[in-house]
Amino acid sequence: MIFNGIALLAGALVLGVGLYYLVKEKSDRESVKIYATISGVGALIVIAVLIKILIAFL
Repeated sequence: MIFNGIALLAGALVLGVGLYYLVKEKSDRESVKIYATISGVGALIVIAVLIKILIAFL
């Protein structure tokens, strides 16, 4: 259960940082691609951990 919490926190942080820099560097097309990818990875981590937690409680 601790692993799930740590993974959820890490995913949320990666998502948040990616979105922050995505907005900050929106004028640079290359940076937008990189930070959009990072945000997507963070979102996938958060979604996967949430699904894992929901399955564990069912």
